[in-house]
Amino acid sequence: MSPSASETDHGGSHATLKGYIIGLLLCLVLTGASFGVVMGGWVPQPLRLTAIVVLCVVQLVAQLVLFLHIGAGRSQRENTGIFLCTAFLIAIVVAGSLWVMHNATQNMMPMQV
Repeated sequence: MSPSASETDHGGSHATLKGYIIGLLLCLVLTGASFGVVMGGWVPQPLRLTAIVVLCVVQLVAQLVLFLHIGAGRSQRENTGIFLCTAFLIAIVVAGSLWVMHNATQNMMPMQV
């Protein structure tokens, strides 16, 4: 006896080939734009870092929505919560590691003779 579609659906959004192709093209365009900002000189030097960070965040959001299907919908709340908790824990580990390395560098400096 095979389960019906309502029994096997776990509330996730179903991806289509069109969605994946749009995501791929969008990510390729954003990657090319980042490359152009650095190598092509499309943006003045003082604004390059800002432009790269903005393009990075846009690409991150595009990948989360189009490939990982993280969204704000009722069926995606659990996945979104797990993702946000994981991102927060990773941020704590990275920030703590940087803090420890900075303090170790400051406290282990050789004494001036």
